[in-house]
Amino acid sequence: MTPLSVKVVQLGARRHYAVPRILHAAGMLDMLYVDTCASKGIPRQLGRILPGLRAGPLRRLLDRVPGGIPGERIRAFDSFGLQFFVRQRFERNPADEARTFVWAGRRLCELAIRSFAEGPGSARAGADVYYGYHGSALELLRYAREQGKVGVVDQCIAPYRIARELIREESERHPQWAVAADSGEAGARYADREEEEWREASLVLCGSEFVRDGVIARGGPADRLAVVAYGTDPQFAAGRRARPHGGPLRVLTIGEVGVRKGSPYVLEAAKQMGARAVFRMVGAIQVGPRIERHLSEHVELTGVVPRSEVIDHYAWADVLLLPSLCEGSAGATYEALAAGLPVITTTHAGSLVRDGEDGFLVPIRDAESIVERLGRLIEAPELHRQLSRGAEARLEEVTIPGYADRLIAGLVGD
Repeated sequence: MTPLSVKVVQLGARRHYAVPRILHAAGMLDMLYVDTCASKGIPRQLGRILPGLRAGPLRRLLDRVPGGIPGERIRAFDSFGLQFFVRQRFERNPADEARTFVWAGRRLCELAIRSFAEGPGSARAGADVYYGYHGSALELLRYAREQGKVGVVDQCIAPYRIARELIREESERHPQWAVAADSGEAGARYADREEEEWREASLVLCGSEFVRDGVIARGGPADRLAVVAYGTDPQFAAGRRARPHGGPLRVLTIGEVGVRKGSPYVLEAAKQMGARAVFRMVGAIQVGPRIERHLSEHVELTGVVPRSEVIDHYAWADVLLLPSLCEGSAGATYEALAAGLPVITTTHAGSLVRDGEDGFLVPIRDAESIVERLGRLIEAPELHRQLSRGAEARLEEVTIPGYADRLIAGLVGD
């Protein structure tokens, strides 16, 4: 049987290009269309000319490498990518973010569709499947339908309207965190676009049951939804070490510091745990100076670190804590399980964590439940070892090999 041929249109480096990498390894990738990446065009030249310049946004750009995909299978639109980069730098609130993303999603689809007839080899002949990502796939999905082909949209997070409502509620609970929750008309246009994609798609892939349930709640097509859990690179197994160690429990949080990730409940847990545990938060700090100062009194804040250094933080930790209010299927939970770390998270994180087997699931907005689970890990070292062994046993399931099996099965209908 001839493998399916898939065109992938992707803004940014979503999950470090896991989908096109998997498809290429399976002989299914026709072409990858991106705004920009370090394997092509201007970013590639910058990497050659300025190999030591690895700071801030430029560092993140030069880390955008679709590993294993040959250059002839990648089409990057550098001029558009530069415009997108600049517009993102001037975003000041959720409305700006929504406005930029609607523009970028539409423009990338237009550029990709225009280039379909210009591609080399099989790329000129079209594809069986056209694969895009929520909020940036509408025109691609319409094109696929008009061509009588399969259009797939990857819904990477809970629907926009559900996410914004959760953040609005949390902003009211924690007004001192200075979160701008209202995205106004721009947000409504983005949400309408996302929901229209579900109607156009042949298949909507959801990273978790939490996402699937959200799509259904917003009127999405239950008969065209499939849950496909993600996966991470096996390299995170390098973060394994003997645990627990002497001294306080080491609690790690990976991801943006802000209300969506449940950061107020990390702070509250740190206060209640006192000297029994030390807390470290790794990620962009999206709170005001007053809250940042208060956080730093109880939690070590590292800010953003290169992906290559994240493994060191997993090796430091005894447990990953991610009390998210809204995710798709949080990548940090896969990384932590691969590193053999027990994970304490919520059902809203969309993880593969099994309560009591390789971690704990707690309700959202519940610092007391977090503290109780952390206390159990301190008081029962054997429980910690048991959960760690449970995490270690799932290495293939939570890394790219497991994700590849799930993704391809979802696309071919197995």
